[in-house]
Amino acid sequence: MIEIKEDQIASLLKEAIEQLRTEDDRRLVSFTKKIATANPLQFFEAAKHIRENRAFWTSSSQMLWLTGVGTAFEMGADESRFEVIEAAWNKILNEAYIHNPYEVPGTGIVAIGGMSFDPENTQTELWKKFRPSQFRIPEFLLTKYDSSYYLTINVCVRKNDHAKQLAEELRLIEQKLLTERALPDHGLYIQDENEMDSDKWMDIVRRATEEIRKQNVEKIVLARELRLTFNRRADISPVLNNLLKTQPNSYIFAYEIGDDCFVGATPERLVKVEKNKLLSTCLAGTAPRGETKEEDMKISEALLNDEKNRQEHDFVVQMIKRGIKDYCTQVAIPDEPIVRPFKNLQHLYTPVTAQLKDGYTILDIVKQLHPTPALGGSPKEESLAFIREHELLDRGWYGAPIGWMDSSNNGEFAVAIRSALIQKNQASLFAGCGVVKDSDPQSEYEETKIKLLPMLTVLGG
Repeated sequence: MIEIKEDQIASLLKEAIEQLRTEDDRRLVSFTKKIATANPLQFFEAAKHIRENRAFWTSSSQMLWLTGVGTAFEMGADESRFEVIEAAWNKILNEAYIHNPYEVPGTGIVAIGGMSFDPENTQTELWKKFRPSQFRIPEFLLTKYDSSYYLTINVCVRKNDHAKQLAEELRLIEQKLLTERALPDHGLYIQDENEMDSDKWMDIVRRATEEIRKQNVEKIVLARELRLTFNRRADISPVLNNLLKTQPNSYIFAYEIGDDCFVGATPERLVKVEKNKLLSTCLAGTAPRGETKEEDMKISEALLNDEKNRQEHDFVVQMIKRGIKDYCTQVAIPDEPIVRPFKNLQHLYTPVTAQLKDGYTILDIVKQLHPTPALGGSPKEESLAFIREHELLDRGWYGAPIGWMDSSNNGEFAVAIRSALIQKNQASLFAGCGVVKDSDPQSEYEETKIKLLPMLTVLGG
């Protein structure tokens, strides 16, 4: 194991500072070291009074955990968001000083972030802190990969910085972040629950079915919002802890900007890339869980044989196949889906594997796959046009890619469903459903109620 001593950190900082020519120049310095065991959630909680803007991520297998603290560098874009972020990311990596002797995903320079569902939609006051595309390189990043732990410290240095002094400041903050502490009690309950125009929402579902019957569109996904008010300001750490306990096999995420935090537990992977091996997931078609093993199996079989859900699922399979074919080789897709159970729901599931061609990155794939028919509809442009005109909310980052990418070309993005935007003592919860020509508005409404349950439960509902 290669350890980084404090004088080595100071030496790396000094080398980077000496390369700067003017006082306006800055350079990102990143160093990663292996550490003893550390609790990612306690690290997240410890940061609350040390640095603003925390981030949390764990993969659905819980193989990888990331906790980001503070901001060493931020990338954002309002237009041409994929191209702008890709260019900024490449520039950072080309100029940065990186010390990372470990070939481990989620170490080195890691950018964590996401994007809005539809940058062409009008942004409301609700999502004013979240840009159409926004990624942060944390100042401190705790990575748990399998059973090993790593700490990456990223800092932007300027010409007048003092290397030894800066190294000592970073060491003291690291010490505080790695000090074990108990999580606060949840203590949260809902004082007020406001369904946003549920009757009007069902009217829009009817209008969508009429549009589909005209054969202009095959499927339109419509989302709705539930607004909650709590007895007090919500602590994010207990919310994450409850999601980890109640939503196994899901991606658990949080992205904090000041007093606002977008948090969720999504079962839906968009794409994962590790050493050019690509994995995407088709997860569309939903049913509840049964109360007994026999009932669960009966519901599962019905889901597998349901024409509406199979059609909805196939839209996603075909879209992913089209989206990656020019960027990948060795594309492999099973002929039939299986049913994958989660805590509250079960879904039709088809994995897609491939080999990413040289010269392409995970952002190229995200651009092709978002929005999937499971969150937008099919065909894409026609369904998005209907959503823009008729949907009653600003989705913001709901239903959009959220995830991470690292300086070794690894990364993973999930689709941010089963989520909530928490703002002090309030929260907006989001859920959607796929509308096809035979959809029943009341049934679709009931489906969204089921999809709201994971977040509603952990927030005191």
